[in-house]
Amino acid sequence: MPATPPPARDDLIDLRSPEFAASPFPVIERVRAAGGSAPALFVDTLEAVLFVHDEDVRTILGDRRFVLDPANIRGAAAATRSEALNGLGIRPDLVTYLTESLLDKDAEDHTRLRKLVSRTFTVRRVNAMRPRVQQITDDLIARLPDLTDGDGVVDLMPHLAYPLPIAVICELVGVPAEERPAWRSWSDQLSAFDPARPELMNSALGEMIEHIKGMLAARRAEPTDDLLGALVRARDEDGAHLSETELITLVFTLVIGGHETTAHLLGNGVRALLDHPAQWGMLRQDPGLLTPAVHEMLRHGGTAVIAKARYAVEDVELRAGRVAAGQRAIAVIGGANRDPAVHPDPDRFDITRHHGRPGEAHVGFGHGIHYCLGAALARQEGEVCVGSLVAAHPDLSLVPGREPRPAAAPGALRLDSLPVRL
Repeated sequence: MPATPPPARDDLIDLRSPEFAASPFPVIERVRAAGGSAPALFVDTLEAVLFVHDEDVRTILGDRRFVLDPANIRGAAAATRSEALNGLGIRPDLVTYLTESLLDKDAEDHTRLRKLVSRTFTVRRVNAMRPRVQQITDDLIARLPDLTDGDGVVDLMPHLAYPLPIAVICELVGVPAEERPAWRSWSDQLSAFDPARPELMNSALGEMIEHIKGMLAARRAEPTDDLLGALVRARDEDGAHLSETELITLVFTLVIGGHETTAHLLGNGVRALLDHPAQWGMLRQDPGLLTPAVHEMLRHGGTAVIAKARYAVEDVELRAGRVAAGQRAIAVIGGANRDPAVHPDPDRFDITRHHGRPGEAHVGFGHGIHYCLGAALARQEGEVCVGSLVAAHPDLSLVPGREPRPAAAPGALRLDSLPVRL
């Protein structure tokens, strides 16, 4: 099968477009109907080929013939990530913090960093957080009646979906409560990067890095038992395996990644449940369905629609076409999670779909070596939040005439607001 030729720009699917951000699934299904792949303009304004079949998505995410860093392709002529970011207007002194992340590393570098984080971000530490997650959730839900407007309506995004995961990850990492609004602001600016206004990214990223440097200095002056303290000790005891730049990127990756995606998992998931009252009713009757319900929330409306672009290190034959060496491929998470060959009647939201099934049939947390490090924590927060909300407000409903408002976020499903009646 021949490699996909460079397309004319009129043929590109623009993944940055407001239309794709607002409603990606019709576009995804058109690509599937046309064979499963299509040329596209990625969110970084560079061209790539997107793939929507579950089989192809898993190969792109999990096969070592695909890498995140084009510098790892022998003889590649592709621009490096640093050059691409510089081209987008990111300040040169900040670029390195965007290219040294655990999320951007390949092979040995990724394994090295993941092992270091895994020694501190342990299952035991996450499990020990569950009572605190429950307490934070209970406190937030208890305040909801006092936050309703004159019509008895409250917006769950600012009052539950966001504050829960940011409180949890900040407590886990060691970010004081008074500093969390700043993290929320930085996260919003980084998530809504506009290539036409790089100064906003530069400002947010610069402020965040200086803030993290101050946190690291404080931990070195007065060691702590939180996750940040453990990472500082790992860095200072074995600097050969963790640079200061990598430590800084780990901190903002954990904090931002630890609340952004979970906030919108909760928002999208609660909306889906309320859009399907019978499913909400099943949870009221059987709390044992919480675990499969969270998996269905991830499959049907997980935050990530597309993954980071990968580069083929050699020619790779996929089900929907060939990716030539050096060519960029985009794994469409939303395409895999609605692949009818894996998920029959894929547009149907069904919380019993995963009941009794081992493992994860979806790729909501990714696949392969970059499988989400915080998956267990996100699942825990989803189960606690949804279970507690159902128990406290069994008659919760959407509000006719006040639809949830989606956020303009290329490659992601995000909500700005989720008005509900308690």
